[in-house]
Amino acid sequence: MKNLIKSMLSTHAGYGITLLRVATGLTFAAHGSQKLFAWFGGYGLVGVGQWMESVGITPGYQMALLAGSVEFFGGLALVIGLLVRPAAIALAVAMLVAVLTVHWLNGFFITANGFEYAMILAMISAVLLIEGAGKLSLDRRIAS
Repeated sequence: MKNLIKSMLSTHAGYGITLLRVATGLTFAAHGSQKLFAWFGGYGLVGVGQWMESVGITPGYQMALLAGSVEFFGGLALVIGLLVRPAAIALAVAMLVAVLTVHWLNGFFITANGFEYAMILAMISAVLLIEGAGKLSLDRRIAS
């Protein structure tokens, strides 16, 4: 069990991944807070849940709670560098769901509500899954 935890938390990534991880984590946390708490101009759980229902993602309120929680708490995990790989998996899945259920039919560009932004966030999450949290992280400190 100790080896499993150590391999999940270990990283050989450098300082650059820290910048990517923190910026991406803040972005995810901000978007999650829009869904959960209606901060930063968001619609909160009720509004996001109603919108999700309207585009066929049901049950809307629960899906809004799930998406908002993954984005907010997963984003915070990235910011502090704790359990980055599990958070990255959850965030990548959330973004793939967004690409496939909401953005795909609108094409690539974000200006037409396309999938480019969600795809980039999914790709960054995949990089963090592969590379780990980097030198400046709680994961690295725990694993050593």
